[in-house]
Amino acid sequence: MAKVIISVAVTGAIHTPSMSDYLPITPAEIAEQSIAAAEAGAAIIHLHARDPIDGRPTPDPKVFAQFLPVIKQSTDAVINITTGGGLGMTVEERLAAPIQASPEMCSLNMGSMNFNISGSAARITKFKHEWERPYLEGTTDFIFRNTFKDIEQIVERLGKGEGTRFEFECYDVGHLYNLAHMLDKKVVEPPLFTQTIFGILGGIGAEQRNLMFMRETADRLFGKDYVWSVLAAGRNQMPFVTMAGIMGGNVRVGLEDSLWLGKGVQAKSNAEQVAKIRRILEELSLEIATPKEAREILKLKGGDRVKF
Repeated sequence: MAKVIISVAVTGAIHTPSMSDYLPITPAEIAEQSIAAAEAGAAIIHLHARDPIDGRPTPDPKVFAQFLPVIKQSTDAVINITTGGGLGMTVEERLAAPIQASPEMCSLNMGSMNFNISGSAARITKFKHEWERPYLEGTTDFIFRNTFKDIEQIVERLGKGEGTRFEFECYDVGHLYNLAHMLDKKVVEPPLFTQTIFGILGGIGAEQRNLMFMRETADRLFGKDYVWSVLAAGRNQMPFVTMAGIMGGNVRVGLEDSLWLGKGVQAKSNAEQVAKIRRILEELSLEIATPKEAREILKLKGGDRVKF
């Protein structure tokens, strides 16, 4: 079995500051937690930015620029910048930081979808900031947009323009077929780093049979042309990524995907989640990939060719 690549999604755009006191908000916090997660065993660091004043997601390249060089100077981990951004951002806003930074890797959602996280609002008794409740509750009427044209333009501008490769985020079976279509058209090229995602309302549910079905479908569509990885939301995170490791896949953890370390226990850092899944995988006699090995597996351009 190949070595397991651990990705960590440090802050994201789903959870709000009132959900956890441990969610990194400021550039300094994002940098600190990213570096600690890399030291714990993460080979890839997936990054969003937040307004340092109130914690809302921001696409501002100036905010990204406050933590990207710090992380790069302190760790050899692969830096992966979002092109999904935050709820309601335009494609141009979402691409602003990646185009400027020219990272080794970016995430790329493989289709438009309903994306409902409104249930989180009901579990919060007191919000720290006024923007949080409408941000969450408004997702009952929210569609995340990535049309076929959007996807092709993102690949053209970042992939062919900057040499950036992608973490293809597949929230449902149809997204795998969208990716296969792009492969057939030669819009994208292997190896495809395919992140199958479970447990988001609007996407495929977090059931074991779905994990198997997504893997079997990807095998049929891509054969040896892809590298499989798994993430799951909330309480499903650790069970699903453990199953992925056992099945020969790669894993993603982090406070973007789950605020929890175990039942009823909030994770105090991204590094805690990385250390936990690393321990589990190593106790199963699986080896963890270094950043250098991840670059070789995914055919990345190297950290010396980024613009930060």
